[in-house]
Amino acid sequence: MKLRKIEKTVQGQQTIDGAGVRLVRVLSNRDVYDFDPFLMLDSFDSTNPSDYTAGFPWHPHRGIETVTYLISGRIEHMDSLGNKGVIESGESQWMTAGGGILHQEMPVASDRMLGFQLWLNLPRQEKMAKPAYLGITQEMIPVVSEEKAEIRVLSGSYGGASGVLPRHIQASILDVSLQKGEQITLPVKPDETVFAFFIEGDAVIDAHLIAEKTAVLFSGGDSVRVEATPDRDLRWILFSGKALHEPVAWGGPIVMNTREELDLAFEELRNGTFIREKPIL
Repeated sequence: MKLRKIEKTVQGQQTIDGAGVRLVRVLSNRDVYDFDPFLMLDSFDSTNPSDYTAGFPWHPHRGIETVTYLISGRIEHMDSLGNKGVIESGESQWMTAGGGILHQEMPVASDRMLGFQLWLNLPRQEKMAKPAYLGITQEMIPVVSEEKAEIRVLSGSYGGASGVLPRHIQASILDVSLQKGEQITLPVKPDETVFAFFIEGDAVIDAHLIAEKTAVLFSGGDSVRVEATPDRDLRWILFSGKALHEPVAWGGPIVMNTREELDLAFEELRNGTFIREKPIL
C-alpha cells in the first residue's frame, strides 16, 4: 500500500453567482490542469434562504458534465429539451451538457441547503455528445456502514457496493461520514487524479490540519488516509477520475478544446443555433 500525500490544497472562497446565489467556489479555471478532468467545484451551505433562492435562471452549457449532489435541501430544474424535476435531500443529478443545452436550477427554501456542484470535462471526441440527464435517487446510492464511518457510493465502487455508471467520464464519487477522532483509509486507482473536499468539519491528513471547505489534491499512490478532528464529526467527498491531458478553452458555462470552438459556441448562442437537439414534446 502506498499512501498518497498532499500535493496541493485549495481553500474555498465566498462568491456570488447565478442571479445572486451566495456559495463557496472551491475549484475554478486556475486549477483546471492540476485537477484534470475535474473543472469546477462549488459548495453551498446555508440556513438562510435569501442566500440561494434567486437561483440560476436559464443559462447554456456545452462540452461538460455537471454533478449536483444535495446532502440537504431541494432544487427544482428544467431544460430546453422539456425535462424538469426536483433534486431532493440525499439525491443527485448527473447532467451531460454535451453539444449544448439550456437549463435552469432554482433552489427552494429549506432548513439547510448543503451540497455541491461539480463540473467534469468531456473528452474531445465527446464534447458534442447528445445532452442527457441521469437522476440519482437515494435508492441508487448504496451505503456501506463500517464501525466508525458510513460511505455513500454515488459513483464508482467501494466495499462491494457500486454506484451509478457514468456515460462519458468514469469518475468515482464517495460521500464519507467519519466519526470525530477516527480515521479511515480508502483505496484509489493509482493512475487517476484523486482529491478530497471537506464539506462539513475539519480534517487531519499526515499531521496537517485541513480546514472545512478545502479541497486537497493528492500525489501518486493507491490509497488515501483521512482523520477527523477530536471535537467534531467529519463529512467529506472523495473524487477520482482519469486525467484527459487535453487543452482547455473555458469561457463561462462553456468548455471546449480550442478558442475557435469556444468562439463558435458563443456565435451560435447569438444567432439561435446553439441547441442541436429538439425539445421532447
